[in-house]
Formats: sequence, C-alpha cells, structure tokens
Amino acid sequence: MSLFSLDRLTVDVPGRRLLDGLTLDVPKGRLVALIGHNGSGKSTLLRTLARQIAPSGGHVQLDGQELGAWSARDYARRLAFMPQTTPPADGMTVRELVALGRYPWHGALGRFGAQDGQAVDRALAECGVAALADRLVDTLSGGERQRAWLAMMVAQGAETLLLDEPISALDISHAVEVMSLVRKMCHRQDRSAVIVLHDVNMAARYCDHVIALRRGRIVMQGDPAELMRPDMLQRIYGLPMQVMTRPDGTPVAVPA
Repeated sequence: MSLFSLDRLTVDVPGRRLLDGLTLDVPKGRLVALIGHNGSGKSTLLRTLARQIAPSGGHVQLDGQELGAWSARDYARRLAFMPQTTPPADGMTVRELVALGRYPWHGALGRFGAQDGQAVDRALAECGVAALADRLVDTLSGGERQRAWLAMMVAQGAETLLLDEPISALDISHAVEVMSLVRKMCHRQDRSAVIVLHDVNMAARYCDHVIALRRGRIVMQGDPAELMRPDMLQRIYGLPMQVMTRPDGTPVAVPA
C-alpha cells in the first residue's frame, strides 16, 4: 500500500531543476531512506512531501489525496516533519518542547487537557526521555536532543514522520541510538517514516526500503539488498565501491 504517490513531480528554482519528473510510490508502514550524493535532491523531495516546497509540476498524493487538498490542521495531525536544523528551544524544558506537538489538536488558544498530558507522557516514555522531562533542551547531548524532538513528533499523534538528516551531527553511538529508535517506532507502533541519510551503511542496516537519487532523478528504489551491490553504489555515488560482509552477515560498503 502506498503512503505517497508521485506522478512526474518536478521542482524548479531559477536557473536549475532540483527534481526532474519523479514518478514513484513510497510504501506505507515502512522505514524508507532517501539517499544520494550532495545536491541529488534528497532534502528537496522530503521538504516537498512536507509541503515546505511547492512543486513546479506533476502531482503528489498522501493516502490517495492531493497534498494541496489537505487542510493545514489535518496535514499536521497526519504528518510530522523534522528539519535538518531544528529551531532553537531557548529556556524550554523537554516536557514543554514535547507539549508543542499537541498544537494541531487544540490550537494556540485551545486548552491543554488531560488527553494532551497523557499523549505527552506516552511520547516521553516511548522515546526514552521521561527522565529528562524537566531538563532544559539546550543542556542535552545531541542524541538526547534528537530523541526529545522525536518525542514531540510522537505527541503530535502523526502516523508519518519525515526526518531530514537526523543523525548527520551525531557521533556513531548516538546515531545508532536514534536510528534504532526510529526503526522501533515504525515496526512496533505501525508508523511510517521517510528519512534522509548520508550514510549508506546506516540506510542498509536500519531501513526497509531505499530510494536513491542522482541529479534530481531516481536511480533505484527497492530493498537494501538491491542497494548493496558495487554496480548500484557506483551508479548512485559515481565512484567505485566494494561490499564486504561482516561475520553476522550484514553488508558494509566501502570505497574501492
């Protein structure tokens, strides 16, 4: 079943085409990676799905309905977007940040009720930040901060998460922690996630489906096994790569 359906999606900026006639279906209930070299169109595609960028041509549907046909509130209840650089949270505790996720359900002037409080508590627990609820967001480590933002998305009640390079600034231990959490959020809570990644090995290890872009066009879409082949990796990244197998059977790509 498709989460997003794209038909000849095109995004232009003055003097340049960022996405060139993409036609594909993004599967539902999966952790989907968007990969490719810098400037390939990964973040542009994600931001288009998040309605941060308007298409220049073509069509995009969410659950069979055109993106533009969704009201702002209904879309926010259905989908949550984490940008590559999260906004500052000066003087805000983790609980206060997570509570912002309830905004689509009661609005700026609405009353924060018991149901909202329960949603916040569940989100804090699911993302492993309940013990940090009274800490200032600015005092957290990078991995803790990302989990707090994920908790805000969970509190939002969104069934679909769009994440733009959430591990790019993290060390390997925190990157593994965040990817493991996102995978668990999809597989145990029946959510969908589309995530922009630079690390092809992280994509292969944690994601169920991979969409690879190069110069604004689709190079491949399929499961990680299809990705982790030397010929495919060269098509995507434009350099020779070899794939080795770890003792546990996990493939690892390295430059040749």
